[in-house]
Amino acid sequence: MNDALDFDLDDLSPVDDASEDMMEALRAGDLTVLSQHHTAPNGSHSFVLAHDRSVTWGVPGEPQLVAIVVARDLSRSTFSFETSHHSTASFAQNWLAELGCPLDRIALRGGDYIEPADDLTVQVEQQIQRSGTRYEVLDTYTSDYDPSEAWTLVRDSRATQAPVRLFHEEWDHDAGTYTMREGAFADVGVAQTWLDERSGPLPEPPEYSDHNGAVVRARVARIALARSAGVAATPQTGLDAPRTTAAGPAQRPVQGRLL
Repeated sequence: MNDALDFDLDDLSPVDDASEDMMEALRAGDLTVLSQHHTAPNGSHSFVLAHDRSVTWGVPGEPQLVAIVVARDLSRSTFSFETSHHSTASFAQNWLAELGCPLDRIALRGGDYIEPADDLTVQVEQQIQRSGTRYEVLDTYTSDYDPSEAWTLVRDSRATQAPVRLFHEEWDHDAGTYTMREGAFADVGVAQTWLDERSGPLPEPPEYSDHNGAVVRARVARIALARSAGVAATPQTGLDAPRTTAAGPAQRPVQGRLL
């Protein structure tokens, strides 16, 4: 892990007020870099996933992870600066991937990182990372304390049944692992009731039990095989060439976070 944060913006000017405001809203001293990727040639784009320590002292439940994309136009001496806040690393990685960052360059595995507890966790995370714009985020929550968890409530544009999905992440700090599970609900109200009461297990998506369940099990089996063989579970997606954006070419540490 390289925790040094330097956007290398000397002699460059923000392309618009939004870029300047987003840059000034972040305090580098509060950020712990979890992963970062810089493109060639000339480092025209930077992709960063970081934990914002200042959030732990703010409004309870606010997302603690921030994804950052910097696009430099060296011919014009300008840069664009975009940020997006997330409760879990997989949604932050999805956002970065949508702006052109290969997923394997921002993977959080090994070293000081807390590890996925099982292969289903890896499968659910990959599903999120590669989902594109499939999920409309409705709400998020992060808790450092008991329970030590984060969740993202979304509307799944592909779901024909129970379209409101809850991605629930829970950490076992003693074991140094975390789990990620997907729950399915008919509407937001039912999902909120489950979150408030926790009166039963997280209801599985309908596709886990129908004929598509075989596909889910096959994916988990492939992940298990890859992990046991020491092969990276998250392959590179796309070329190392960022897409174009509108502005130019385009609590405590928790999962995707440090032990």
